[in-house]
Amino acid sequence: MRPLLSLLLAVTGACASAGGSARSSQAPAPAAPAATAAATTPERESAARPQYPSTYARHPNPPVLIRNATIMTATGHEIPNGSILLKDGRIVAVGAKVEAPADAVVVDGTGKYVTPGLIDDHSHLGVYAAPGTDAESDGNEATNPVTAEVWAEHSFWPQDPQIPLAIAGGITTIQALPGSANLIGGRSAILKLIPARTVQEMKFPGAHYGLKMACGENPKRVYGRKGGPATRMGNMAGYRAAFILAEGYRRRWDAWNKDHKGDPPERNLRLESLAEVLRGNMYVQNHCYRADEMAQMLDLAHEFGFKIRSFHHAVESYKIADLLAKEGTSVSVWADWWGFKEEAMDGIQQNAALNQQAGGRPLIHSDDPGGIQRLNQEAAKAMYAGQRSGIPITRDQALRWITVNPAWTIGLDSVVGTLEPGKMADVVVWSSDPFSVYSKAIQVYNDGWLVYDRNDPAHQPRTDFELGQVPAPGSDR
Repeated sequence: MRPLLSLLLAVTGACASAGGSARSSQAPAPAAPAATAAATTPERESAARPQYPSTYARHPNPPVLIRNATIMTATGHEIPNGSILLKDGRIVAVGAKVEAPADAVVVDGTGKYVTPGLIDDHSHLGVYAAPGTDAESDGNEATNPVTAEVWAEHSFWPQDPQIPLAIAGGITTIQALPGSANLIGGRSAILKLIPARTVQEMKFPGAHYGLKMACGENPKRVYGRKGGPATRMGNMAGYRAAFILAEGYRRRWDAWNKDHKGDPPERNLRLESLAEVLRGNMYVQNHCYRADEMAQMLDLAHEFGFKIRSFHHAVESYKIADLLAKEGTSVSVWADWWGFKEEAMDGIQQNAALNQQAGGRPLIHSDDPGGIQRLNQEAAKAMYAGQRSGIPITRDQALRWITVNPAWTIGLDSVVGTLEPGKMADVVVWSSDPFSVYSKAIQVYNDGWLVYDRNDPAHQPRTDFELGQVPAPGSDR
């Protein structure tokens, strides 16, 4: 039997209902469903039924003790010659000396480094899958400026051959987003990065959905000759009109939920998503480059009473770093990408560092199937750029840019992102300092399961798309 096929059969046997798997993994409480009537509407109504629940279940794995390694906790300190114990999908202990249970697999970490699993809060894996033909181009529903009704998970292809490459780069969780053609592009999917047959087997139990929004040039370019918007003021009017409709929709459903008198309001998938933003149950992930537009979008959020969780790309965020820090909005930035279009011209390498210095919450994202394989190197570039300019960025702060800060942005920082007892055992063992260009991920544990091992072909997953291809699994990682 092929290794991946046997792995997927094991996944199938382990799958459980969304509620059961959430409890077994101690995930955060599930986000409210798209319409709050779900808990009270008669069962015959579609709004009362689970809407595409996660079927993720933790893979069994023996306890693991990694010892004699440099443990980078992302909590403010490193532990030289330290140990970390993983058991039943959780981090049990971290410290200078940790005892191993009799049945534990002991990993010698001498000369190696251990970090939390890396998190990319801006990925298009699965929705813009390889080999990159039109058949796999499923990220932009560019048929209307507002398509809040679409969900990225309904485009996601679990057989994307880019997924194992990201796993081999130390990535354990991603936010798969729709593209940025539209003012409001649809819901994101928060996924555990593991081999799977269906997207629901990858969905992080209990994670809040994100709502992708985009400002600036992209919506203007796509819709300027298709009826608009054609200007930035047209963009803003489009957001406002959509949320005005959503306010009315939310009021109708909230009123009906109080007494259930008469028939429930008619469902509207577009307005369901926007109403969940207004209720605070869905996190706005906003593609935005220019400082002035980010400030405008914050004004929009104030008008309608919601929060923008993160500005993505945010090339000019250093210009308003104090304002963003005050708002509590994170910035998902690149280390050194800019200049590829007019609104991206004014970038600097110190962007993340300046946001850190201002008390903000910067993080490094990829937005790229190649960059996601080297997210540790991207964080290193941004860290050293800050240090060279006199901003004293610490290694722990830079590590947080690719672990706990993106975990916060997707609402999972209480579950993943740091190496602390009780956290989910998403852990990467690196061959050397992860901020070195020469360092590679040696082992990747996802929820305590050894999903990738550079030295063991049995733990080097490939998708069905790659079966029978050369080079042999693992030799090209």
